[in-house]
Amino acid sequence: MAEFSWDVRSPLDRALVVGPYGAQGEASVLLTEIRNFGLIQVMARRGKAAETRKAAKARFGVTAPETPNAVSTADATLIWSGPDQFLVLSRGGSHTMETLAPAFAGSASLSDQSHARALISVSGPEGRTMLAKLSSIDLHPDVFPIGAAAATSMDHTSVTLWRGKDRADGQAVFNLLVFATFAESLWHTMLDAAAEYGVAIAHSEDLG
Repeated sequence: MAEFSWDVRSPLDRALVVGPYGAQGEASVLLTEIRNFGLIQVMARRGKAAETRKAAKARFGVTAPETPNAVSTADATLIWSGPDQFLVLSRGGSHTMETLAPAFAGSASLSDQSHARALISVSGPEGRTMLAKLSSIDLHPDVFPIGAAAATSMDHTSVTLWRGKDRADGQAVFNLLVFATFAESLWHTMLDAAAEYGVAIAHSEDLG
């Protein structure tokens, strides 16, 4: 008889091996899977976009992004994911369907995507260069500043990409949400693209 386990596992559980990869020496690309997060999709109902924005402002204290951007609050990041819709990303799932439903009752539909996506952080001196191999998005800081976001594709895989706050050393940080079923394939593609620069691989509970 087949045995089944209902334990929640990372979609990168088999593929991610912590440590150095690729060229020897100091790593110039940092690839980190972020775990233990909550992700709720908020989609305005027909004719309710203004009400949804008003509800988001009341709930989070910031205006939900209406264009490709990501907006951070004390305990969440609101990420544009399409016209009249955005994602609520929170550490440890502090924002859930149950806690958000009253705020958006009647104006938006909610969908829990917490276990449907993998979250990968890319940084390091050659992080932007590596991503440029896989995406047609112009990631130059003059064009893609902190808070910029895009619904795009990398190696034929749909991703939600946004630039987070810079690291303490000034290095840019790029975050990617990818559907769990494609996460392992994209991870290997990113490793191949980054190998020539030297990679430091890790996982973390911290959204940064």
